[in-house]
Formats: sequence, C-alpha cells, structure tokens
Amino acid sequence: MKKSILAISLVSVLCSGVASANVHMNGFASIKGGMSTASDKSLYGYTNEWDFKNESLFAIQVRSDLGDRLSVTAQLMGRGSNDFDARFEWAFLTYELSDTMRINAGRLRTPFYRFSDFMDVGFAYDWLRVPQGVYGLGFNNLEGLSLYRTTQLGEFDSTLQLLLGSFSGNISLAGNPARADINNIAGVTWELERGWWSVRTAYLSGKVSIDAPGLAPLFSGLTQAGVPDLVSALDFNDDQSQFIGLGITMDQGEWVLISEYNRINVKNSFFAKRENYYLSVGYRFDSITPFVSFEREDHRSKSDIYQPYTPLLPAQLLQPVIAVVESQSVDTKTWNAGLRYDFHPAAAFKIQYSNEKNTLTDNRSDLVAVGVDIVF
Repeated sequence: MKKSILAISLVSVLCSGVASANVHMNGFASIKGGMSTASDKSLYGYTNEWDFKNESLFAIQVRSDLGDRLSVTAQLMGRGSNDFDARFEWAFLTYELSDTMRINAGRLRTPFYRFSDFMDVGFAYDWLRVPQGVYGLGFNNLEGLSLYRTTQLGEFDSTLQLLLGSFSGNISLAGNPARADINNIAGVTWELERGWWSVRTAYLSGKVSIDAPGLAPLFSGLTQAGVPDLVSALDFNDDQSQFIGLGITMDQGEWVLISEYNRINVKNSFFAKRENYYLSVGYRFDSITPFVSFEREDHRSKSDIYQPYTPLLPAQLLQPVIAVVESQSVDTKTWNAGLRYDFHPAAAFKIQYSNEKNTLTDNRSDLVAVGVDIVF
C-alpha cells in the first residue's frame, strides 16, 4: 500500500511541477478471467476455479513536453497478480537529438521482443496474452540509456536502437527466491519495414550474478567436498549472457502472420540453453479476427556439468546437483485458438483456448480465458 501511495504522489508531483509544460495522459486496462479445465492442472497462474484477477491490470502513462526537445515519461501500472499495487513500469527522460534521433534515459523496457514496448497493452495485438513460451525470460525492464535512429534505406523504413544498462531485482531460480544483478547490458535491435511486412533482429548481452540463499548450503557442501570447480560451473558469478532474437510480421490487411524466435544462454552456469519460437496466423473479417498459434519451448539442461563428477560425489551431494541442473529442462508445445472482436473503437473482447503439452512428463494443461482490452 505504501508503494501505491508513493507512486501516486510522484505522478502528482510530476504533473503539478510542470504546470506550464504540455502534459499528456493516456492509459490502458485489461479485465481478464480464466480457468483450467482440469482439477489437478494449472496454467499461466490459473487453476480450475474462475479467476478475474490473475491477468487483469490498469495503467496510466503521463508524458510532459518540457520544451527544447526534452520530455519526461512515466507509466504507472497495477497488476491483479500484485493486488493492483501501483508501480512504475517506465520512468525516463527523452531528448530529441534531431528529427530522426532520440535518447531515452531512465527505467526502460528491455527490447527483447517484437511487442516489448506494448506487451501489456492487450489492445495492440489479437491474442489474449503475448506468447508465454517466448515472452517468459523473467524480467522486462532495466535502468539505462537507449538511442533510437529512424531513417529511410531505399524502399525500407529502418529503426535502429542501441542500448546500455543494468538490471537488479528479485527472481525465482530452480524453485528458490533469488536476487539477480545483470550488469553491462549492451544491445542492438534493428527493424526493417516495407509495405505489409517487416523483419526485426535483436542482440543483447550482459554479465549475470545471482544470489540464491536456498542454494548456498549445496554450494558450501560441494566446496567442502573438494570440488570448487563444480561450484563455479553451477553458480552465477559475473557470467556472460547472450540473447538473440528474430521476428517477422506480415500484415496485408486481411491475413496476419507473426513469428518470433529467440535463443538464450548464460555461460558457466546451470542456466539451460533456451530456444523458443511461435507462429501465429489470423484473418480479419471486418471487426472480428479469429487466429491460431503454436508455441515451442526447448530448454536443454547442461547435464555435462555434473557428469564428470558422478563417480566422485556421494549421493547426498550428487542428487541435489542433478536436481538443480535438470530443473532447468523444459520441452513444451502449446496450441492456441482464439478470437478478437472490436466492439468499440477503443475496446476489444477476446476469447482464447490454450493447450500445453509437456513432452518431458507427457502431461497436458488446458486453459479457457476471456477478456476485454481497453485504451483511453
């Protein structure tokens, strides 16, 4: 509650402090409800009882033009999954270097994906939610600088972004709460658009350190057992990370095809080598757009980390090591089918069915969800 009051107070100060400036306010909201179709399965935070809080959210964005090419933007969001506790998703300064170049500085959205900048604005896409099999890295914001340049390259519209920053926050690691610090984040994204199609590429890297108190006893035991090299291969201590992404969009007015692929790795750690992608196809019938999509998550555990130590370690140490490493293994295939109905210029009703198969356990999870996305 204190965070909510603080956030509201800060925006109030922002608005009152620039009374002479040009202030723009807008917002968006999503009211969503869903339930799993099986009593013993859950998916995306839903159980077998209807829940209208899990994915619902409200957000307000304030932008103030301070003149002389300088502006400030702040976005407050309250998520149902956090009891609608309002927090700053964005808070940054923008300086226009020219008509085609600008610099943003502050709390920014990390540009991993095609829909990174508006992944929470459900009205911006046809699905009920962005593809979770691809958009699930675990953090979406950083503190830093980004440089944008837009230009014309022949018949192509080009948008280039350069990024520098860092991230610090709480995450979950191998089922344990942890604190992550990602420093020296550097990245570049480039999008080329021509007519009804566009291609986007992204590359980001950084140094990852993670403090997971729940794993400390295991690492201590391995050190005492005389295998500090194994600890170094498992832990996250200023380890190099890499993200590579590719996206393609084709929208010729009726048919809409969108696909994204990414590959993620953190060297010298038990973080699995991840490859994720999705393919979505939709067709617009005036205000109604049915669609189908397929998502794939392929996270390959680094079993080669512990295999050389198998004959050296006692079972009470070896088994926890195997459990930690193999906990990163994921192999899921998800089919989605849904429909979007634009019943108002600023609002859309959506319904979506999702079926996820875990090929490692041969388990299936089904989810039915409905929602209304609004912009204002």
